[in-house]
Amino acid sequence: MTIRTLIVDDEAHARARIRHALKDEPDFALVGECANGREALEAIRREQPDLVFLDIQMPRLTGFDVCAQLGEGGAPVPFIIFCTAYDQYALKAFEVHAIDYLLKPFDRERFKQALDHARAQLRRAKDAPADQRLAELLADLRAGAKQPDRLVFKQDGRVVFVRAEAIDWLEADGNYVRIHCGSESHYVRETLAGLEAQLPAEKFMRVSRSALVNLDRVKEFQPMFYGDYSVLLQNGTKLTMSRNFRDRLEKLIGRRA
Repeated sequence: MTIRTLIVDDEAHARARIRHALKDEPDFALVGECANGREALEAIRREQPDLVFLDIQMPRLTGFDVCAQLGEGGAPVPFIIFCTAYDQYALKAFEVHAIDYLLKPFDRERFKQALDHARAQLRRAKDAPADQRLAELLADLRAGAKQPDRLVFKQDGRVVFVRAEAIDWLEADGNYVRIHCGSESHYVRETLAGLEAQLPAEKFMRVSRSALVNLDRVKEFQPMFYGDYSVLLQNGTKLTMSRNFRDRLEKLIGRRA
């Protein structure tokens, strides 16, 4: 099977790196290179590639903008492998049905993993019509911004996915946030407020300046002195809700009364 491949990146050296790596893969046939999103749309409709290596941050049209406009000219929808230096786009990339996400700078082994994934997906795609994949992709994009059901972050060179439902609680720790998930924990270089904004508001409650809890993990709130509450989680963890955050508990009680 020959895989017709297009490279899209506004940086010439990034295109050259992928082009050079593909020389050792005889089943990948390069059909073109593009330096921006507008060129990418024209090339995809003209060349009808099977696979596109697509940068996300490009002037005028981003990689996501390109995805949103795919198919308007009636061309088959290619598979997408996003290539970017920014890990915060990983979740959105998979929400628009990208088959992989290469975080720059990636090594040869990681690149070959992406190629193997592309081969497997293309073999399976023979039974899935292109218009069906297009419908799924556009349905997600047109749904607009939606609250993700997981956190995505970089840790020790890996891109880690943690589902919101698996989180017990989160605590601020200097310039990091520690995410507690059962017997595991993850350190993320992020603010607690930043992660709070990424999690479902109806599921997570800020109980203090340094703690955010999954309400599904809370066993009970116990009143203490001076308007504070003790927060007891199902796993035995005890936290303190300061009186400055008590109004959130009162709103919760009123909402569920």
